[in-house]
Amino acid sequence: MNHFRVAAGILCDAEGRILIAERVGGGPFHGLWEFPGGKIGDGETSLEALSRELAEELGIEVIACATFMNLRHEYDDRTVTIEFFIVSDWVSEPVGREGQALRWVPREQLDADELLPADVPVVNALKRRH
Repeated sequence: MNHFRVAAGILCDAEGRILIAERVGGGPFHGLWEFPGGKIGDGETSLEALSRELAEELGIEVIACATFMNLRHEYDDRTVTIEFFIVSDWVSEPVGREGQALRWVPREQLDADELLPADVPVVNALKRRH
């Protein structure tokens, strides 16, 4: 079974809203939402991957972030280990550079049913956070 390491960013704005991105590309999770990010490349640290992916996907430069949680999720065809970071400061306004829709959602209104199965524990942890 394939195993992927992923870095994902939880962008939190001054109003406490969190950015989620729609999945595009017609894969099995097309139309669900996720925290932006992507695969960690060979020889790349998770922070380097996070910065690269958010620049590619959203057109932003990460200024400040902190580790939030790590989790492992088993899908039918792959295992994913995801490192989530709270991104608290960045340069530029996020835009969907790959054609994906973006939404700013108040933390308490995040709906786990709209997000990827691997993101459910993160949604629950974010809702418990003060």
